[in-house]
Amino acid sequence: MPDRIETLEQLRALYPPVKERALRKQLPSLDPHCRRFIALSPFIVMATVGEDGLADASPRGGAPGFVQVLDDACLLIPDASGNNRLDSLQNIVQTGRLGLLFLVPGVDETLRVNGTASLTTAADRMNRFVGLDNMPKLVIRLQVHEAYLHCAKSLMRSKLWSADTQVHRSSLPTMGQMLHDQIGGDAPVETQDAMLARYRAEL
Repeated sequence: MPDRIETLEQLRALYPPVKERALRKQLPSLDPHCRRFIALSPFIVMATVGEDGLADASPRGGAPGFVQVLDDACLLIPDASGNNRLDSLQNIVQTGRLGLLFLVPGVDETLRVNGTASLTTAADRMNRFVGLDNMPKLVIRLQVHEAYLHCAKSLMRSKLWSADTQVHRSSLPTMGQMLHDQIGGDAPVETQDAMLARYRAEL
């Protein structure tokens, strides 16, 4: 067998057949268990792809349930302030493809939701997020094509929620130092405390 895997047949030959349960758990819309998972989740990873074919994964966070379920086939995601690169938003405009991974602290299972997305500033969508400290400039609307609960193995392996595996921030240079090393410049290096204070003011 060649070292490079180039066909589906070569790929499948390395693994046993997929179990029926893994196939059947994929749903065409959100059921009550998916809705409950979303309501408890304060953190998602948003995966998009641009017209250049490059994929991008971006973290998004908020209070538990910051992603709202409009109905069993539609989710609404407020776009919080960020670095204004707009990578994910540009990709959505270009291709409309969006995948979400929902995490709940302390829970090793995750929820994956995939579909097509669009951006909107419609009042009836924006008004659902009145009361946030900072109103979003727009809302991402995801039309759900598939949803399924993902098994706990990856988070069990990583021990992500274990206090014993937490990495102290001092294990890395400050963000200011890393950026200074990467891009240079004459400005003084921003301290971690100053950066955190600036972030908190922008949340």
